[in-house]
Amino acid sequence: MKAEIPEVTKKTMAKQHYGLAGDHSAVKLCTWLKKSLHNQGFCYKQKFYGINSHLCLQCTPIANYCSHNCIFCWRVGDYDLPDKDTEFQKPKEIVDKMIAAQQKLLTGFKGDERTDLVKWNDAQHPKHAAISLSGEPLLYPYLSELVQEFHDRGLTTFIVTNGVHPDALQKLDPLPTQLYVTLVAPDKETYFRTTRSRLKDGWERLVKTVTEILPELETRKVLRLTLVKDLNMHSPERYAELIEKSRTHFVECKAYMAVGCSTDRLPYEAMPSHDEIREFAKNICSSINWKIIDEQEASRVVLIAKKDYEWRKHIEKNSYEQ
Repeated sequence: MKAEIPEVTKKTMAKQHYGLAGDHSAVKLCTWLKKSLHNQGFCYKQKFYGINSHLCLQCTPIANYCSHNCIFCWRVGDYDLPDKDTEFQKPKEIVDKMIAAQQKLLTGFKGDERTDLVKWNDAQHPKHAAISLSGEPLLYPYLSELVQEFHDRGLTTFIVTNGVHPDALQKLDPLPTQLYVTLVAPDKETYFRTTRSRLKDGWERLVKTVTEILPELETRKVLRLTLVKDLNMHSPERYAELIEKSRTHFVECKAYMAVGCSTDRLPYEAMPSHDEIREFAKNICSSINWKIIDEQEASRVVLIAKKDYEWRKHIEKNSYEQ
């Protein structure tokens, strides 16, 4: 059976300005890329890690498959798990189509008088692939080859995973330039309430990823906490215990943002303020002797770490500390 995005989902994605890249892959221009083209700001990832927002390819090789259906997810539609015999397109074909789809989405900006044309020209050739747009990338069977394809073309890579596929993560080779694991909850009950996971052992899988797999991986590592008031924004000391065991370099404490399809499931009031995120981050830090090393109020995100690293903002050098 060939993997493909359902027609009804394709129509919704088109309305939301996704660019389809083959049967099951997609790209989307993020808000900060657009702002950067108009010199109106940039993504916190540029501030934190040195990634130029206008050179970022926000993409997914597996748009409609995921092991979670998170309440806070802004993406389109419900997700399912692929069957064992599902056939997927190969990375080279996908990357070609992703870049072409990105270029098509950028076309309209050329005639906008607000657009910085130097940036627009540079944006035709992205330098960073954020494999995070929709779906769970570790369900794509050729993820290692996809990372290699991007690296061979001179792009750095992010992978954002929900952390419930530890065996697939352990087999990933090469690793991305920077790996994100979403630590969605401090305990099992909150995990299932937040993720509506399709896996009965999802919490145990996540704990294995965070405490056993992540410490051994030789790349830049980040835990992401997407925090929702009255849902998973509690027990900072329990988050701290998992963080300490992970040997991650960084933790992003980030507010749930009331955008996209998530607003059908959560009230606007579920979105924490930046001050609330900062206070929660401070509570985590106090448990494990970490500190706040950066933040961006516009994105309601606070970066914490055991220490700051001189290589943090130089992702293009692919440097990190094990």
